[in-house]
Amino acid sequence: MKGKRGAEILVETLKKEGVTTIFGYPGGSVIELYDVLYDEPSINHVLVRHEQGAAHAADGYARASGKIGVCLATSGPGAMNLVTGLVTAAIDSSPVIALTGQVSTDMLGKDAFQEADTFNITMPFVKHNFLVKDVNQLDSTIKGAIQIASTRRKGVVLVDLPSNVLKERAVSSSTQVVRFEGYNPNVKANKFQIKRIAKALLEAERPLILVGGGVIASDASKELVALAELLGAGVVYTLMGKGSIPDTHPLCLGMTGMHGKISANKAITECDLLLAIGTRFSDRVTGWKLDRFAPNAYKIHVDIDSVEINKNLEVDLPMVGDARDVLKGLLIEVKKAIKDRKPKQWKNRIKEMHQVCNGCHEGESEEKIILPEKIIAELNRLLPRDAIVTTEVGQCQMFAAHFLKTYNPRTFLSSGGLGTMGFGFPAAIGAKVAKPDKPVVDIAGDGSFTMVSQELGTSVSNDIPVIVCIFNNGYLGMVRQWQELFYGKRYSHTRIGGPPNFVKLAEAYGARGIEVEKPNQVRDALKNGLESKQTTIIDFHIGGETNILPMIPPGGGIDEMIGVERCRTI
Repeated sequence: MKGKRGAEILVETLKKEGVTTIFGYPGGSVIELYDVLYDEPSINHVLVRHEQGAAHAADGYARASGKIGVCLATSGPGAMNLVTGLVTAAIDSSPVIALTGQVSTDMLGKDAFQEADTFNITMPFVKHNFLVKDVNQLDSTIKGAIQIASTRRKGVVLVDLPSNVLKERAVSSSTQVVRFEGYNPNVKANKFQIKRIAKALLEAERPLILVGGGVIASDASKELVALAELLGAGVVYTLMGKGSIPDTHPLCLGMTGMHGKISANKAITECDLLLAIGTRFSDRVTGWKLDRFAPNAYKIHVDIDSVEINKNLEVDLPMVGDARDVLKGLLIEVKKAIKDRKPKQWKNRIKEMHQVCNGCHEGESEEKIILPEKIIAELNRLLPRDAIVTTEVGQCQMFAAHFLKTYNPRTFLSSGGLGTMGFGFPAAIGAKVAKPDKPVVDIAGDGSFTMVSQELGTSVSNDIPVIVCIFNNGYLGMVRQWQELFYGKRYSHTRIGGPPNFVKLAEAYGARGIEVEKPNQVRDALKNGLESKQTTIIDFHIGGETNILPMIPPGGGIDEMIGVERCRTI
C-alpha cells in the first residue's frame, strides 16, 4: 500500500479483513474517508440520523451475525455521540470497531474546532484504543484492532484518526503479521481442571448450569444442550444468555435474576452444584445478598476472562477458558463415566418447574386492556423460529426476556450490563442488515423508542424494513413500577403520556403506522406488520400501571422475590 493515502489504506484494509458494512455519519475530519467510500461499492455505508444510532446498529449487526460491527463518526461531538453505544457494546462483550475522526496531529491539545480527547475519554471502557499519528502504521493498526475486537473476550476497539493522517501518503509497506506483546488470543482449556469439573458434575445430585453471553459468543450452544441432556441438569440463563438453549427445551428453566422466572431462581436456590459458564455474576443475576445465591451449591465458574473470576462472587472451582472448548472437554469426560451415574429425582423436579413456568400467562385474559403478555404470546405464535427480536430497556425488555420463546442463539438482542434506553431500534436496523432474510422485531417502550425515533429515517431511506412493537403506557414504565411498589405511588416525573402520535410519526418518515387499542386487535395488527415489506410501527396502548412481576426487590436476595402470588405454585 506504499504511496496510497491514509483513507485509501483504511478502506482497503477493511475490505481485506472482510468488512462489508459501515454505519456512520460524515463530518469535516473524516471527509477524506468519505470521499474514498464514494467510489467503493463493496462496502455498504448506512447513513444513520445520529451517531448513537450508528454505534447501536453496529452492535446489533455484530450480535446477530457474530462478525465485526463497524461504526464511523467525525471528531468532537460525533465521536462523543458514539460513546453511549460503545459502552453498551463493551459491557456486553460485542465485537465493534469504532472509527473516529480527529483534528490534525499538529492541532492536538490546542482546543481546535471539534476537538475532543476521544482516546482518553474512551480508554476506561474499550478493550483497546489507538490514536494513529503515522500513516505508515494505519494498515497494521486496523488489522490489530480487528484482531483484538474479535478474539478472546470480544469487545470494542476504537481507532482515532487525525484528519492529516487520512490525507497523507504512506512511504513504507505495512507489517503483515500483527502481534501485541502480552496479548494472547488463544485460550487453551486446562485438561486437569476439566476432569475436576466433570467429576463434580457426576457426583452432584442436583446439578444446574447457569449460562451467560459467553456461550453464545463462542458458538457453544450445541455443546451446552448436549451436556445438559447427558447429565439431566437444568439450565438457566442470564439476559445475555437467552437463546443459548431453546426456551421450550424440557431442561430449560428460563432467565434467572431480578426479573427472572420463579422456576429459574428456585432452581438456583435448590441446586447442590452450579456450573456457571460465560457469565460474570452481575448484581441483576445474583440479587444483592450473595450469601443467598445458590447457598447450598458447590460453585464452578468458567469464563474466558480471568478478571471476572471471583470478582463478584467467590466460587469453589474457577477455570479460565473458552466456553466451547471447555464444554467439548466436559462432554468427553462425562461420557466416560456417565454409566456410573444413578437416576435422580432432580430431573423430575426440573420437569415440574419447566412445565409450570413455561406456559405462564400464555394466551390468558379476558381483560379490557392490552397486556404485554398477550402481545408476546401472539408473537410466539406468529414469528418463525429464526426471527430476530431486539428490545429497548425497561419493562418491555423484561416482558420479552420473561415470556418470549427464543429458540436459537443470536436471535434475542438486548442491552444487558448498561441497560441503554434507545438500543433496540437501531440494533434492529443493524441486525436486519446482517440478516436481511429474517424478520426483525423491536419490542419497545414509548419512552425508550422516542430517544431514537429519528432512526426511522435510517430504516426507510436505506430500505431496511423492521417492525417496532411499542408498549405504550404513557410512563417511563420501570421507574414508575419502582415508584408504585417502593415509593408509595409518588409518580415523580415519569408520566410522559400524550405526544407523539406514533402512527403519524411513522407516516411522516414514510413508514407504516398501526394503532392498537383493544386486545382483540393484537393478532391482526401483528400479522399485518409481519406481512408488510416496509418499516412498521405498531402502537399498542397497554395499561398505565402494568407491572412486570415477580421481581427481586432492592436489597433482596434471589429467594426473596415479590409478586410470586401471580405465579403457579412450584
